Amino acid sequence: MKVNDFNYFLPEELIAQTPLAKRDESRMMVLNRKNKTIENKHFFDIVDYLKKGDILVRNNTKVIPARLFGIKKDTGAHVEVLLLRQEDNFWECLVGNARTVKKGTIIIFDDSLKAECIEVKDEGIRIFKMIYNGIFYEILDKLGNTPLPPYIKEKLEDKNRYQTIYAKIEGSAAAPTAGLHFTENIFNKLKEKGIEILDITLHVGLGTFRPVGEENVEDHIMHSEYFSISKDVANKLNTAKKENRRIISVGTTTTRTLEAVYKKYKMFKDCSGSTDIFIFPGYKFEAIDALITNFHLPKSTLIMLVSAFADKDFVLSSYKEAVNLQYRFFSFGDSMFIY
Repeated sequence: MKVNDFNYFLPEELIAQTPLAKRDESRMMVLNRKNKTIENKHFFDIVDYLKKGDILVRNNTKVIPARLFGIKKDTGAHVEVLLLRQEDNFWECLVGNARTVKKGTIIIFDDSLKAECIEVKDEGIRIFKMIYNGIFYEILDKLGNTPLPPYIKEKLEDKNRYQTIYAKIEGSAAAPTAGLHFTENIFNKLKEKGIEILDITLHVGLGTFRPVGEENVEDHIMHSEYFSISKDVANKLNTAKKENRRIISVGTTTTRTLEAVYKKYKMFKDCSGSTDIFIFPGYKFEAIDALITNFHLPKSTLIMLVSAFADKDFVLSSYKEAVNLQYRFFSFGDSMFIY
């Protein structure tokens, strides 16, 4: 299977640069994967497609101001650092111009925060020990920048628009963007209809947004990302499975978490750890029954996951229709519901 099999034509002007004024007024393309039909709706119509007894699972991770700018202590050269994953006082980071950052390099962000490189990894990844006075996340709030994807050129006026309204657990370097469309009004309507809403956590890192550099899909190696599922959530999901109720996943990160756990234990289980699960066509889904997602980058692991869930040719034809109908693409773009 070639990475180019997941390519499609996208005019640059269809890449959404700013979020809509109202989250739930984004458009929504609805795919029925059994009948291969496509409907064009708006996100607030999602309420009509969910029914009593359904379980909606969302990723409650919160984006941190993970983009830091500093200078090398020895040369004064400027360095950009993206925080990816934390383990105690150590951070896995993606470093710009990483060749110049070697083991022992100290980067100064300001008087309150420095970082010492303790390990050099491939593909621009470095492990840093953080040196600081005070509370790390308070310092990060002061010094860090919202890590918007590189295809977004416009300034984000309200940084909360790159968070879901249910973001709770700090740790992501990117937003789980399928959840950006939800509002309190939508959640209230779903609850009134008898739909249960559950939270899991996956901190979005390099595994989600790293481009695929290989020619063959199978050669791509996913970076691992931290996840967590509570006992209460696992029990409710297992009950839903036994009762043949639908599990609807909000986004690819939620999907990967649920599938990784179910694949390992053949049930949902309260656990936490790291997953590097890579889902592409040929994968047999066991955990989820429907998927809410966005329109993803060509040749990305995300469009591969969606193609595994709904048939590659069907997905690519729906993307072609979305281009023709001037849908908005990527993080601040429109949504898709596959059932």
